[in-house]
Amino acid sequence: MKRIEDINLNNKKVIIRVDYNVPMDKDLNITDDNRIKESLKTINYCLDKNCKIILLSHLGKVKTEDDLKTKSLKPVSIRLSELLKKEVTFIPETRGELVNNTIKNMKEQDIVMLENTRFEDLNGKLESGCDEELSKYWASLGDVFINDAFGTCHRSHASNVGISKFIKESCLGFLVLKEIDNLYPLINNPNKPYTVILGGSKISDKIGVLENLKDKADYILIGGAMAYTFLKAKGDNIGKSLYEEESIDFAKNILNSTNNIILPIDHIVSSDIDNDNYQVKDKIDIDDIALDIGPKTIELYRSYLEKSKTIFWNGPMGYYENKTYQKGTEEICKIISNLDCISVVGGGDSASAVINLGYKEKFTHVSTGGGASLELIEGKNLPGINI
Repeated sequence: MKRIEDINLNNKKVIIRVDYNVPMDKDLNITDDNRIKESLKTINYCLDKNCKIILLSHLGKVKTEDDLKTKSLKPVSIRLSELLKKEVTFIPETRGELVNNTIKNMKEQDIVMLENTRFEDLNGKLESGCDEELSKYWASLGDVFINDAFGTCHRSHASNVGISKFIKESCLGFLVLKEIDNLYPLINNPNKPYTVILGGSKISDKIGVLENLKDKADYILIGGAMAYTFLKAKGDNIGKSLYEEESIDFAKNILNSTNNIILPIDHIVSSDIDNDNYQVKDKIDIDDIALDIGPKTIELYRSYLEKSKTIFWNGPMGYYENKTYQKGTEEICKIISNLDCISVVGGGDSASAVINLGYKEKFTHVSTGGGASLELIEGKNLPGINI
């Protein structure tokens, strides 16, 4: 695993796999450009070395021809050009004569961005299946490969692992290195007490994390819809709240195997997920839908967080898509932001919440990769790091 500083990049043609999988609204306006901003350090470093820069990224999942209209990276190239204050040439193709000729005619410090790598998935999942021919083609475009897309490090795709197999030199960029530096200590030797906060909708997405952390973490605070799978497993009435029937047995087993899982003791409930009228209840009634943690739960969680030396957080505390039910998530942000501890947010919706609510600078690290950070914390090897 080479670092970007280990490679002589002077005047080289450099392929950088970035993570520009950014959210967009229906008009294709970027609603959160954090991942683009996080790529600038590696790009500017390569510009200082007079490199010719070729950028590859995916954007969303591409399953149908209709996705080609809404998943183009062109808006990203425009935003990147604004941030760099420098022209970024966008090529609306992933390979072929236009790509070859444009790259052949590049000058030092030119930047070219190819179209969404997952457009190749329409032809037999060539990108996500790490097709050898496609990997060789992309590798042929440059002299050096830099993987700076932490959000895809848990995937073995043609545009990361594939390229690294067929190019002379490969290394990790500054963003991936920052992620490793901040996440590895949570696995190896976290300062104690170590508190993990898990939210979001599904236990099934976090089974590996729960199994790996139940004996490592001092406290595991549960929020979001996944809390109601645990509460149902305990035999509590959860009304019409979202839960996973298929995860009930797992929840029962893990509750029986450890005493460090802390569940909500009161709830913000409503009759409908889109209804802004709500009540605070200690006990959920038969027609209630729990949509956020309540004030007693916030104070209970505060008592654990305030004595923590290390905190890892993944997943919002409630139905974050509706602003009415963001209070639990925001209060957790506020609590952690005032603590003197190592605080890491594991990407995804919780990272977006921290950034959008204005707390990013108050945390030790906000990861750009939800799935990748979870798999790393789970103890898995990430193929995109072992290039």
